[in-house]
Amino acid sequence: MGPLIVQSDKTALLEVDHPDAADARHDLAVFAELERAPEHIHTYRITRLGLWNARAAGHDSDFVIGVLDKYAKFPIPSTVRQDITETMSRYGRLSIRRGAENQLELYSTDRAVLLEASRNKKISLLLDGPVGNDAFKIQDWARGQVKQELLKLGWPAEDFAGYAEGTPHDIELSSADGWKIRDYQSQAVDKFWAGGSGVVVLPCGAGKTIVGAAAMATAKTNTLILVTNTVSARQWKNELLRRTSLTEEEIGEYSGSVKEIKPVTIATYQILTTKRKSEYAHLALLNANDWGLIVYDEVHLLPAPIFKMSADLQARRRLGLTATLVREDGKEGDVFSLIGPKRFDAPWKEIEAQGYIAPAACFEVRIDMGEDERFAYAISNQDEKYRLAATSAVKIPVIQKLLKKHAGEPTLIIGQYLDQIHAISGALKVPEITGETPVDERERLFEQFRLGEITTLVVSKVANFSVDLPEASVALQISGSYGSRQEEAQRLGRLLRPKADGRAANFYTLITRDTVDQDFAQNRQRFLAEQGYSYEIIDAHDLD
Repeated sequence: MGPLIVQSDKTALLEVDHPDAADARHDLAVFAELERAPEHIHTYRITRLGLWNARAAGHDSDFVIGVLDKYAKFPIPSTVRQDITETMSRYGRLSIRRGAENQLELYSTDRAVLLEASRNKKISLLLDGPVGNDAFKIQDWARGQVKQELLKLGWPAEDFAGYAEGTPHDIELSSADGWKIRDYQSQAVDKFWAGGSGVVVLPCGAGKTIVGAAAMATAKTNTLILVTNTVSARQWKNELLRRTSLTEEEIGEYSGSVKEIKPVTIATYQILTTKRKSEYAHLALLNANDWGLIVYDEVHLLPAPIFKMSADLQARRRLGLTATLVREDGKEGDVFSLIGPKRFDAPWKEIEAQGYIAPAACFEVRIDMGEDERFAYAISNQDEKYRLAATSAVKIPVIQKLLKKHAGEPTLIIGQYLDQIHAISGALKVPEITGETPVDERERLFEQFRLGEITTLVVSKVANFSVDLPEASVALQISGSYGSRQEEAQRLGRLLRPKADGRAANFYTLITRDTVDQDFAQNRQRFLAEQGYSYEIIDAHDLD
């Protein structure tokens, strides 16, 4: 009897304590999304987008149904089998190709599907008339928008229209210090290159930057790299200098403080979305250097304007890098259609088993609010309840106890609210890093932390993204962005770089009992459950 019950509404219930649960979770992750993760039964949902991502990654309906059959406790409902087969068959029935005189065309051998798409009100505005019986011309500028609208219509198109080569620029991976690319990183690049554009999903600490560098070495062309912030931009530059043949003169930074355009240019999302007089002031960067490859770091965080810009960049190869494709705004479909489908996904526990990321123990510490705070919480409006619960002063003594327990270990205290960060930094007399901290000061403090000159930092969400702190082994999450699973992934990821002495990481979430703080924590933990991590719940009194 397997650990899985598949229901007619395309949910799948996984019995967590079953001996085959870990293997089932690993296989389900290819095509299903975890919806709820209480102690004993986890609920997965089989979605259209999940099935299309699996199809784009090379899996067919026989694979998906085979997984369900393998682990199912009871027979799979026939309606679910039929729906999976039909949904996956919709992927690629329409395609985008180059026709005569290099004209973009929407093509299908299924004329009924082609007519359905061409007569859709929004899609018809993007087309320029039929080409024989099996194609329609696509307006030159509309390649991305056609893909977006086709996905909404339920007919995701495969894009065979090809890509501009860009200005050639020789880039090689370096083998200095005996370093070599890992097998899963090579597989990720191969899958991306074969698909033309798309997303690679790897755990934080598993070397997403190396995948980007290897893709650049394959493309050998001018490359634009888009990152979350200036600290991340400089870390990318340092890693490229270490791992490739690129020199200082070949890599430019395009940020709020520096405006360099070189064969490899690293720009921040913020600078591209900066407006002057209602116009994007730096939009010309996207066409400034005949890019053959555009890399989107932390692609799950793309701001809406970058999506719109990407719709016009469909002739460039696009590589998205992320630890999780979860988007709290539900725009996973835009990532799929405009950046590309998921081409490669390595489960966190699998990479951990290979020794490439550190093992992690996750804990939820539940704390009772004081009577005065409890009354204030009870009478506050809904918008204020989370802030009051998350920033409760009762967390400070618990932080002190945990710092004592892990004395000397590199520790990050991570919060959402600036007043809470200031208060804890002052109470504990440890330095803080927030969005208000100048970039040079941030880099100085991060470097001191890496060298062990300081062992504790209080950080805001600026440390969620692309900050390389390999020796950090303890994180105390004191408040977050409500129930954000993507944030949970980023924060745990700060700890997963393998440690020089092989020690495990410890990830604590401090929550106030019987409040929305606890409710939101449960939603964030869905991500960890999906990756195979479990939480141990600790009462704060037991830390004494």
